[in-house]
This record gives sequence, C-alpha cells and structure tokens, in this order.
Amino acid sequence: MGEFTAAALGFPTGIFTIALAVVLVFWLLVLCGVEHDALDSSVGASALGTPGVPLTVPASLFVAVAWFAGLAGTVLLDRLGLGGGSALVLLAVSLLVARSVTGALARPLRLLFQPDDPQPSRQDFIGRVATIRTGRVDARFGQAEVTADDGSTAVVQVRQSGSDPMPLGSSGLLYAYDEPGEFFWVAPYDSALDPRTVG
Repeated sequence: MGEFTAAALGFPTGIFTIALAVVLVFWLLVLCGVEHDALDSSVGASALGTPGVPLTVPASLFVAVAWFAGLAGTVLLDRLGLGGGSALVLLAVSLLVARSVTGALARPLRLLFQPDDPQPSRQDFIGRVATIRTGRVDARFGQAEVTADDGSTAVVQVRQSGSDPMPLGSSGLLYAYDEPGEFFWVAPYDSALDPRTVG
C-alpha cells in the first residue's frame, strides 16, 4: 500500500491524481443531478482526437488513462531503480499513451452523441416537380412520380383544383399536401417559364 501511495502522489502521477480527483467529483455531481454545459459541448474534444463527443467524456478518459499509465510507469521505474530525468520522460509517455487510448475508446461513442438523421417526410416533396403517371389529373384522381434528395423515387397521389390538362408524362409542381386526404395539390409546370432556368 505504501508503494501505491508513494507512486500515486509522486511526480508525475501526482499531477494526474489531482486531475482524477477533480474528474471524480465532477461525475459525482452529475450523478446527483447537477447539470453542466460541458456535457453538451464538443468544443475542445477535437484536440483529443474525438470530435463530435462532449468534451467531458474524452477528457475524463484521458485523465484516467494518463493516471494509470503514470502509476504503472512509476512503479516499474522504481523497481528498475531508475529515477531522475526518467520521470519527465514518463510524463511525456503517459500523455501520449492517454491521447492514443482516449481516441480509440471515444471514437465509437460518436454514434451515441450524433443526432439521428431526420426521417423523410411527405412535406419534403413540396416544391418539387413531379412526372404525371396517370392519363389525367383532376380534383378526385391522379398519381405522379417524384424524386427525393437521395435519388429514390416515390409514386404519390395528386389532385388539382383547376381543369388544366395534365396528361401522362407531363410535369406538375407539388405545392401543398393535404393531410386528411393524403394527397398533394399539383399545378401544371413548364420549365421554360421557370425564372431559375433562364440563362
């Protein structure tokens, strides 16, 4: 026990022991319900090779790994009878090991902290040009094929409020979605009249 205490409080492990105590107090406060902005912040995590993860997670891992590496290294150096400048080398090695191990351990955690991709919605089709897939479109009947952002296509129910001819293969602009009826309102579309296509 004396060897452990001496190693944990001596240089360089003593630096990491103090940092580890701060980390343990922080997580105890979190467990008690104290909220902290650092839990939601990923600023600074990139320096530890773990972008996208809240800073507190990789920082805690970094301190714990550095402490263990420093402790193990100190015990090993004492048993080998090495001292003096070897403590400075051990400090540098502990920091390098901690950074490498933290990056490897925290990288898989990115998936837990990344927001889920928003689910596709029918509202995403509003404003898109669709190709009519039925012989006519009126206030009660019609279908059209529309392309999503990912390149996939969907056949949707469409209706029009007017009586413009919209034959098979013509283009229509989806401008609104009717939730109760589960169909899109569509209007004839002529790309030649679209100001975005001019020039």
